[in-house]
Amino acid sequence: MLTRRGFAGIASCAICGITAFIATEASAQGTPPAATGGVTRKILSQTDGPAPSYVTLLVEATIEAGVPVGRHTHPGIESAYVLEGGFELPIQGQPTRTLKAGDAFQIPAETPHAGGKPGDAKTRVLITYVVEKGKPLASPA
Repeated sequence: MLTRRGFAGIASCAICGITAFIATEASAQGTPPAATGGVTRKILSQTDGPAPSYVTLLVEATIEAGVPVGRHTHPGIESAYVLEGGFELPIQGQPTRTLKAGDAFQIPAETPHAGGKPGDAKTRVLITYVVEKGKPLASPA
């Protein structure tokens, strides 16, 4: 049975899960992503590399106040900078961090993360993904 909390966690992983669709389909065609579940994202740039089997994406993500982000992984490194707002970020194998504007973080490839307490205000994050081509950008963990 899917509870409201479980649904919110799944739906709000849109910051990463929907970005997978954007990275493989919409961005290649220049189509802007649709807004979903309190999370919007905008691909600022996409380029092949740094190695032949990788792609690098620069994404601005906006998470509305109170929206949790579900636990997930990426097939590559995620590097991010909090532009505005903040949230709690548990990363497997690391202490949970409470992030605010001006904080930066990196998440190793295939490392489960997110699912912490959502922020009380809108959050904007600038994210760089360096991920393997042909794999979903994010997978539930």
